This record gives sequence, C-alpha cells and structure tokens, in this order.
Amino acid sequence: MKKKKSLSKEILSWLKAFVIAIIIVILCRNYLFTSTTVYGESMEPTFSEHDRIIIGKQTKISRFDIVVFQSPNSEEYFIKRVIGLPGDHIEMKDDVLYINGKKYHEPYLKKENELSIRNMIGDFTLQELTGEPVVPEETLFVLGDNRLNSYDSRFFGFIPNDSVIGEVKFRYFPLDKIGIPD
Repeated sequence: MKKKKSLSKEILSWLKAFVIAIIIVILCRNYLFTSTTVYGESMEPTFSEHDRIIIGKQTKISRFDIVVFQSPNSEEYFIKRVIGLPGDHIEMKDDVLYINGKKYHEPYLKKENELSIRNMIGDFTLQELTGEPVVPEETLFVLGDNRLNSYDSRFFGFIPNDSVIGEVKFRYFPLDKIGIPD
C-alpha cells in the first residue's frame, strides 16, 4: 500500500512538472519569442531561403533592425529591414540612402548588384513613393536587403507597428551561419 502511494505521488509530481513546463513554453512562445523560417531572397545576403531564426516579441524597434511582420496585402509574413521610423524623411540619391538629410552607408546590401541597383531602382523620395513627406506615426518604412528582388515599402507603403511580430534576434540554422545577424 505504501509503495502504491509513493508511485502515485511520483506520477503526480512528474505530471505537475510537465504541465508547468508546457505552460512556460506556451507563454514564452506567445509573448517573448518564436521561431520561423525565411522564405524568398529579399533579404540576401543577410538571410537566405530556409534560414531558421528566432524572433524577439518584446523589443523596441530601432532603425536598421530586421523585423518580421504580417504583409499588408495577405496572410503571409515578411522579413525586412527597418529604414524609416515615424517622422523620418527618406530619400535615395545616386544609390545612397539619406535619412533626415544624413547619408547612411548600407554594408548589408549585395555588392555585386551595385551598378544594377543604381540603374533599376533609381532615385526616390518618400513623397514620390507614398505621397507622404515623412513616415507617419505608428508606422515603419521597410526595405529588403536585396533591393532588386524585394517586395517592400516601395511597393506596398508603410507598415503599421501593430503588424510587426518582432525583431530577428538569432539565426540557428544553417549551422555555419549560426549567431546574431547584422
């Protein structure tokens, strides 16, 4: 009889631990972080097709952060780099990014496409692309690192802050590229 009570206490103890672990996993996944897979080539060379990443959900988004968000036109999720924050004036002149009149070097862009980018994308201002002189409140302006193959804010406009799932914090696959992305 004593052995039966001991066994049922042990089973109950394991069951409690299992339930607590499941609750912790669910809470972390819903509120702190989640993982996903990159599809497409819009973020090359930073991310490639089938890279596996961890997204932090409780983070303050800054300029040049890489974010995952729900597409404004579909149920898909996109991964892009934040270029413009609310109040920013964005301009591309002679293949150089200007934010609020300040020139920014973009080391994450594909180097082999430098001439192609200049010839195909050309100069633009936020006003020309969106009709707005600055990024509106509660929105972001995002671009893919592979500018020649990226469906981004140049085409669909600003993304609302509440469509952002989170910021990319870590790549865990492929193993030779494991680590914190640039």
